Amino acid sequence: MLTRNNIIFSLAILVIVLTTGQQIISTALMQQARAQTSQSAGTKNGGGKTAVSSVTTAVADQDLKNKPAEYWKSKLSPEAYHVTREKGTEQAFTGAYYNNHKDGNYYCTNCGALLFSSGTKFESGTGWPSFYKPASGSAVATDSDGSLGMQRTEVVCSRCGAHLGHVFDDGPQPTGLRYCINSCALNFKAQAAKTSSNGK
Repeated sequence: MLTRNNIIFSLAILVIVLTTGQQIISTALMQQARAQTSQSAGTKNGGGKTAVSSVTTAVADQDLKNKPAEYWKSKLSPEAYHVTREKGTEQAFTGAYYNNHKDGNYYCTNCGALLFSSGTKFESGTGWPSFYKPASGSAVATDSDGSLGMQRTEVVCSRCGAHLGHVFDDGPQPTGLRYCINSCALNFKAQAAKTSSNGK
């Protein structure tokens, strides 16, 4: 027969077992929660880096657009400064690239951003380099231009705001557009010559 003391002792042992089991379960749950929190924080930090990078780029681009005239004068030739920072126009058939037929890419003389590709360049007969589309959808921006007593659409570098030229709706397909660009607003880099598999 169980005595009172035996019953009390058995109950004490049961309480200890139950308490220990709860502690083990609680510890396991806490460790799992910490692991999930750490993983979530890592994901957020990764996204944060991307967001910070985008903000940094945007700030840098805005800084370029706000550079004083002295900065651009020290960086550009007089003609390039007049065209890109004062919205001038070079004389037709005098620019370096209106008759350029080499494969390669055209970059902004002011900031080095990629603007156009030779793959979209065409002969317009106007005396200025002409392209039917930019290198990317974000390479250039447009603005309304009412100077010279006519309504035109100005084309500028999206990154630094340099005046590039104008865009017209008389270009070839597939866009039907003609980006008429000043040569002095561009730097051309030829595509590297392809080599055959035997190195020749």
